Amino acid sequence: MIADPTPEQQPQDLPAGDPDHPAHRRIKSFVRRAGRTTEAQARAYADWGPTYLLPYRAAPLDFAAAFGRQAPTVLEIGFGMGEATAHIAAVRPQDNFLCCEVHEPGVGALLKRAGEQGLGNVRIVAHDAVEVLQHMVPPASLAGVHIFFPDPWHKKRHHKRRLVQPPFVRQLAEHLAPGGYIHCATDWQPYAEQMLEVLSAEPLLANTAAGFAPKPDYRPLTKFENRGLKLGHGVWDVVFRRV
Repeated sequence: MIADPTPEQQPQDLPAGDPDHPAHRRIKSFVRRAGRTTEAQARAYADWGPTYLLPYRAAPLDFAAAFGRQAPTVLEIGFGMGEATAHIAAVRPQDNFLCCEVHEPGVGALLKRAGEQGLGNVRIVAHDAVEVLQHMVPPASLAGVHIFFPDPWHKKRHHKRRLVQPPFVRQLAEHLAPGGYIHCATDWQPYAEQMLEVLSAEPLLANTAAGFAPKPDYRPLTKFENRGLKLGHGVWDVVFRRV
């Protein structure tokens, strides 16, 4: 996804009157959403923030120090309200999950889930995942990347705002260890087809299936996804590995 920079971030010499000019935009992993942090989520920040929140710093992160152990680390980009993230962390205790989300209620919700469930393999950076990847994640260090239900930007003129684009996929691939994987899921078929096309074109990656992949057992069906399936909506998974 791409969000437009604020006026303070706009360079002074950019073309005027054209907000969609490439010079005005940079890739981000999120779109700002309206939402109110509940009292329970606010308490989770106070109670569990010191345990699970990592500050954003433009410097490589020591995974072993951050998690208190050596283990394969998966980057989760945009976890929403954290339902799927908490489930996956619980069923894969052998792996670490570095989770990025800027939506404050979502961060609070995952803090609450992680704290109540005692999930020691979760850490959260409440910052743009693109910058986290570029500055905090060492090259060839990730065991996996999860991108579940990113904003599909339905309108054709907005497709350029989608997160899964060739330059970003190349960055992801370069940060994967050999054998590491990228798992994307979406309920919007045109975006699923774009994901498959873009990942297939990246020479550092190989598809794990003949096309779309079966849903891996670790990814749960969320309430949102179940509701969509009952309405006849499809869900597509794409899983590629670093060659």
